[in-house]
Amino acid sequence: MRMIMAIAALAAATVTGPSAAAAAESGYRPVNTLVYDLGDQAFRPPASSGYDGANELNGIVYYPADLERGNHPLIMIQHGYWQTCADRVATERNTAAQAAFDAAQQAGDDQEAARQEKILTETSALMNRWPCAPGTKPLPSFAGYDYLGRQLASRGFVVVSVGVNGINSTSPGQAPSVYYARAALINAQLGLWQQLASTGQGPLRGRLIDPRTGRPAGVDFRGHVDLTDVGTIGHSMGGGGVMQQAADIRHGEWPPGVRVRAVFALAPTDNWNGEAVTQVPFAIMWGTCDQVNTGDYFASNAGRNHAPIYHYTLTGGNHDNYNTEWSPAGGQVGAHDEAIPGSAPGTCRTQFPGGPQSDQRELTEIRQRAVTSAYVTAFFERHLKNRTDFDAVLTGRRRPPGVPDVATAEFADGL
Repeated sequence: MRMIMAIAALAAATVTGPSAAAAAESGYRPVNTLVYDLGDQAFRPPASSGYDGANELNGIVYYPADLERGNHPLIMIQHGYWQTCADRVATERNTAAQAAFDAAQQAGDDQEAARQEKILTETSALMNRWPCAPGTKPLPSFAGYDYLGRQLASRGFVVVSVGVNGINSTSPGQAPSVYYARAALINAQLGLWQQLASTGQGPLRGRLIDPRTGRPAGVDFRGHVDLTDVGTIGHSMGGGGVMQQAADIRHGEWPPGVRVRAVFALAPTDNWNGEAVTQVPFAIMWGTCDQVNTGDYFASNAGRNHAPIYHYTLTGGNHDNYNTEWSPAGGQVGAHDEAIPGSAPGTCRTQFPGGPQSDQRELTEIRQRAVTSAYVTAFFERHLKNRTDFDAVLTGRRRPPGVPDVATAEFADGL
C-alpha cells in the first residue's frame, strides 16, 4: 500500500491533460491516469535468463479519457539503470565521499582513500537496496516519462510506464542476464495487460487505482487495448531491454496474443548480446553530449533489416534529460546533468565516438523533451497506426513543426 500511495501521489500531482475545449480545437484528447502495484518482489525472471533476483510489478497508466471510442495500441515504457531509493542523506554523503576519495587518491593518501571508500560502499548500499529501508521512499524512475505518456495518450494510445528498481538493485553491470531479465519483465507486464484487455481478468483486475482518490477505478479496458499492436520505449539500459525483447530469436517468448510492432530506444546501451533485430521497426535516439551510451543497434542491423529502422542524433542532447526524475529541474534525490561542461556557459563537450571533441550548445531539458516527443509520436503514429504522412519527418526530409532544428536522421528501409 505504501508504494501504491506514492505512485498515486505522483500521478495526481501532474495535470490531467488538455481541457475538453482545447482538445476539440487541437485534435488532442484529454488524458487520464491510473496506477497499480502488485508488490515490490512480485516478479522473478525465469531461470533461463540467468538472472537471480526479484522485481516489482507496478505501473503508471496513461489513457485517453474517451477510452470507449475504440481499440487502442499499447505502448510500454521501461526506464534504465539508476539508484533505487530516494535516500537524500545517503546520496549527499556518497557525493561528498566520492569527492574526498578522488582528492585523497590524487594526494596519495591511501589511508584517507580507504576511509572514504568504506563510506562509499555503505552509502551505495542504502541508495541501491530493494526494497528500500523502512521510511525511505522508492525513487520513481518510471514516473520520469510523464511527458511522453501524456503526449502519446492524447494521440489515442494507451501507455504504461513500468518500474525496474528490483533488477537495478542487483545489476549495475552489463551482463547478458540483465537484458534477458529486462526483456522477461516486459513480457510479464504485457501478459498482465493481455489478460485484462481480453477478459477483464488476471492479476490487474481490481488493482488499477485512481490517483485522485486512492481507490480502485472502474475503468473497463476490455476490447479497448490492442495487444496485437504493441510498441515499446526503453531508455538507457531500458533501451537495451526493449531491443532484447524485440530480437528476432526472442519473438517466441512474447505472451500469447501479444505482437510487438515498433520499438523506440532512447540512448540505449550497446547490443551486448549481439542478437539481431531485423523484423520489427525500431528507432534509436542519442545526443552528442551523452556521456553514457550511444547504442550501436542501427549500425549493426542496417543492411540486413527487413523492417524500416531509424537513427536520430540530437546536437547538444544528453543522457539524463530524457527522464524528469534524473535531470536537475525535477529536484529528485540524485538528479544531475551528466554532460561534461564546455568552455562557455550553456555549452557541453561532445562525445562523438572516435571523432573530434568540440563545444556545442547544450539542449535544455524542455527543448530535448520537445524534440523527443515529436519523433517518438511520429514513429508510433507511423508504425502502430500506419500513418504514412509521418514518413517525411521520420526519414529526415522534413523537420517536425514547432521543435528546434537539432536532429539529424539516418534511415534504412526494409529489405
